[in-house]
Amino acid sequence: MKTVLPKPFTFEAGPRAVLLLHGFTGNSADVRMLGRYLEKKGYSSHAPHYKGHGVPPEELVHTGPEDWWQDVMDGYELLKSKGYEEIAVAGLSLGGVFSLKLGYTVPVKGIVPMCAPMYIKSEEVMYKGVVDYAREFKKFEGKKEEQIEKEIEEFKKTPMNTLKALQELIADVRENVDMIYSPTFVVQARHDHMINTDSANIIYDNVESDDKDIKWYEESGHVITLDKEKEQLHEDVYGFLEKLDWTV
Repeated sequence: MKTVLPKPFTFEAGPRAVLLLHGFTGNSADVRMLGRYLEKKGYSSHAPHYKGHGVPPEELVHTGPEDWWQDVMDGYELLKSKGYEEIAVAGLSLGGVFSLKLGYTVPVKGIVPMCAPMYIKSEEVMYKGVVDYAREFKKFEGKKEEQIEKEIEEFKKTPMNTLKALQELIADVRENVDMIYSPTFVVQARHDHMINTDSANIIYDNVESDDKDIKWYEESGHVITLDKEKEQLHEDVYGFLEKLDWTV
């Protein structure tokens, strides 16, 4: 059976647009349900894939934050080119970091960082995450256990320069959060074991916008968009978007 990999998506509904950004080692499936929900509510959305994501993990190690940021900007420009004048952004994890970076780089209507890290995890922890991702991907491809372990051993020989650059990106965005003046809704899962959850407070405290809110989801883990409170999250994101000062 051929495995079908998730693809970037664009759902066109109404004149208001939302850029949806997935996490590190994730893909558009992270934010697809949110996109579909917003589509029913009359919002258009686009979710790009970062280079090296949603493809075999061997490709991931040869890409880095500069490539992924370019993909984010290309996604923003794609919405612009389709005639969307006003764009909000919602991002999960690394996507949340990028949503904040967009907030002080280009005009955005509103920002929803979801479980976005502001603390630097050790490279060891991040590396383990990448290896786990590689193993899961190979299972998804239908490979046998023996084959997977052999490929993982080979995979581990590739240097992961990406991780250092990723740490630098997070530190840089944290430095600049106080340059954000767009309305911001900070989303954080209480049972998030991937990041230091105090990141949410750092974002909320440092964003300069007068229009900011923070919500903790008591039952959810890191990939909050796919967890048990996802329906509530959908409603909350929609509620936040509805309160923004759209001209359309």
